Amino acid sequence: MEFSDIKSVYFVGAGGIGMSALVRYFLAKGLPVGGYDRTPTPLTAELICEGAQIHYEDNPEKIDRVFRDRDHTLVVYTPAIPADHKELTCFREGGFELQKRAQVLGTLTRSLRGLCVAGTHGKTTTSTMVAHLLHQSHVGCNAFLGGISKNYNTNYLYNGGSDYVVIEADEFDRSFHWLRPWATVITATDPDHLDIYGTVDAYLESFRKYTTLIQPGGALVIHTGLAMNPDVAPGVTIYTYSRNEGDFHAENVKIGGGEIVFDYVSPLGNISGVRLGVPVSVNIENGVAAMALAQLAGAEENEIRKAMASFAGVVRRFDFKIKTDRVVLLSDYAHHPEEIRNSVLSLREVFAGRRITGMFQPHLYTRTRDFYREFAESLSLLDEVVLTEIYPAREQPIEGVTSRLIYDQVAPGVEKRLISKQDAVEYVETHDTDVLVVLGAGDLDDMVPRMTEVLKAKYNL
Repeated sequence: MEFSDIKSVYFVGAGGIGMSALVRYFLAKGLPVGGYDRTPTPLTAELICEGAQIHYEDNPEKIDRVFRDRDHTLVVYTPAIPADHKELTCFREGGFELQKRAQVLGTLTRSLRGLCVAGTHGKTTTSTMVAHLLHQSHVGCNAFLGGISKNYNTNYLYNGGSDYVVIEADEFDRSFHWLRPWATVITATDPDHLDIYGTVDAYLESFRKYTTLIQPGGALVIHTGLAMNPDVAPGVTIYTYSRNEGDFHAENVKIGGGEIVFDYVSPLGNISGVRLGVPVSVNIENGVAAMALAQLAGAEENEIRKAMASFAGVVRRFDFKIKTDRVVLLSDYAHHPEEIRNSVLSLREVFAGRRITGMFQPHLYTRTRDFYREFAESLSLLDEVVLTEIYPAREQPIEGVTSRLIYDQVAPGVEKRLISKQDAVEYVETHDTDVLVVLGAGDLDDMVPRMTEVLKAKYNL
C-alpha cells in the first residue's frame, strides 16, 4: 500500500515510545488515527488530546468503523504484541495491510534523506541531539525519536520544508533492516537481544547487513574498534569517530564546575569551544557523532556550537531531577551492562569524590540470564547497589532467573541490597544518599517523582 492510498491508520501498541511518534506523524497529515494499548499512560493521554482514538481493551468490537476499510486502512503493530492478540488477528484474517513500525519508517527513508543512529546503546540521546542540531539550524529536519526530547517535550518533529528525517535505528527483531539510510552512525555493537539473535555472530551479522542498506553517495560514521566489518555499497564514505580518536573526535576536553567544554575535530571543519548542554562525559562521544551527522546534512559551525549548548537532553537519559552539593538524583534508561558501565563512569567523572548509589531494576529475564555476570561487573563500579525484582516486559518468568543472580556476583566491598520495587521510595526516605541514579528500562522510573519529593523534603531543598 502506498502512503497516498491510506485514508486511516490503526496502531496495535499505540503508546510505545517509537509507535507514538508515528501516531503523531499521521495525525499531522490529517488522517483518522486510532489504536490499542495495554494500559493508559501520560503519553497515551497526550495522543488522545492530539486527536487519536485509543482504547485499552483487546477487543475487536472496540475498533471504530473508520478503521474497517481494508483497502485504505494501514495497520501498524509493534513486535512486542503477542501473535494471538485478538485485534491483530482480526486485522490479519480480514486481509488488512499490516506493517511493523520499522517498515513505515523505511518507506519514509525512501522519500526523504534518512539520518539514522544505530547501536546497542547511545541511540536515543545521539539521535535526539542530531534532531535538535538540525532543528536549530537552517537545514531543519523531521524526526522520529525513541525518547521524549526535553527541548520540545515530544518524540516527533515535523518540518515540511526539509528533506531530512532523523530516525533511531532499532536492532531489536532486525527492525533496522527495513531502513535505507542516507547517512548513519553506529555507536556500539555490544551483544544484546540474544533471545532474538541466538548468537553473538548473528547479532554482528545483523549490523553488517544494515551497512549494506546505506544509499550510494551516503555515509557511515562508525565508532572505532567495533567487532564488525561494514559492507557498504560503492560510493558510500566510511568515517570513524570516538571521544579521543578517529576522523571525528574531541580534543582539549575540560571538565569541572558542572560544565564540559571541548574542541571538535572533523574532516568537515573543526569547531572550537563546544559546550555540552547536558554535561556528562558520555555525551562528549554522543555529541561527536551527532555533530558529524549534522555537518554531513549541511549545518554550519555557529549553528552547531549554539545548539550543542542548548541541548536539554532526553527524558530518562541522564535526566537530573535534583542536582545540588548535598544530594543528586537522576534517572537513566541504562539497561545493558555496557550502558550501565558508561553511566557510572560518567557520574564518577562529573561527581568525583562523591558516594554514588545505583538503584537498578533488571529488564527482561533473558537479558538477566545472558548477562548477569556482566551486569554485576558494571554495577560493582558503584559504591552501593540496590537491586529490585526483574521487569518482565514481554516475557514469562524463567526458572532460577532472578535479581539474586546479579546480587551474588557483585564485587566484595560494594554495599548491596535486594529490595522490592514497592519499597524503593521508603528506601530513599530512610537511607542517606549522596548521588543516587535510578537505572533501567522498566517501571521503577515511575517512582522517581515521589523520590524527588521525598529527597527535597528530607534535605529542605
